[in-house]
Amino acid sequence: MNETEFVAALRKLPLHAGARGLEDDCAVLTIGGETLVLTHDMMAEDTHFLKGADMADVAFKLLAANLSDLAAKGAEPVGVLLGHSLGREDARFLEGLGEGLKRFGTVLMGGDTVATTGTSTYGITAVGRATHCPVPSRSGARAGDGIFVTGPVGRAMLGYEGVAEHLAAFNRPLPRLAEGIALAPHVSAMMDISDGLLLDCWRMGWASGTTLALDSTAVPVAARHRADECMRWGDDYELLFTLPEGNAPPLAATRIGTVRPRGAAPLLLDEVALADPAGLGYRHG
Repeated sequence: MNETEFVAALRKLPLHAGARGLEDDCAVLTIGGETLVLTHDMMAEDTHFLKGADMADVAFKLLAANLSDLAAKGAEPVGVLLGHSLGREDARFLEGLGEGLKRFGTVLMGGDTVATTGTSTYGITAVGRATHCPVPSRSGARAGDGIFVTGPVGRAMLGYEGVAEHLAAFNRPLPRLAEGIALAPHVSAMMDISDGLLLDCWRMGWASGTTLALDSTAVPVAARHRADECMRWGDDYELLFTLPEGNAPPLAATRIGTVRPRGAAPLLLDEVALADPAGLGYRHG
């Protein structure tokens, strides 16, 4: 199975209402007067990082990727659980994890370790506390809404290629936690850009039953002459969100398009319908 097929199969299993039909990056669980937001992301050697990668950077990025999912829900981190494969510069991994926990103001709550002779895999489950209800989802975009991003895409791609000024964007991305909390009371839909702007816009349009119409010239990119690659590469962790027409975002953000009623595809790029998500960004399998 590829990733899409596997997730489709998972939807046939008994699901908690808070799973949101597995159409979102997080589960939302209300207990008494508190609403918790839970997410789990993994990183594997040769898929998410190279053999020569500094394991401190790997740990920092793993934490940041999970917290970015919380940011897209306007949640503040409560703590994380760690799944760790022993044997690959464990001390450096712990150093980077500690730096990230301090940087983002959260704590370790537990987890599990394994020894493996195969590919090293690392996972984190992040738990957050919702700061606004209803908690934003991917599926709330409505026709007429403006489409916005919090910052440029493509910086991680250039960092991966070794461009000095963008190395940190790839190795140690920063989740937009404060921005997510500020946006949560205002947005109609929100998600983080982890797998590429085009693919994530397609996903938002699909989940919302709408079409996201983008103007490529309006998209802020790290390298204008490589705009198409920047919009597909991913790992940027900026926030993608929609606002009802006439509403201005409460922070600096760039409008990149408008939500339309569902047409031929969940995504239009410069009026070209993109019905097939293949090639729009990164997907496993």
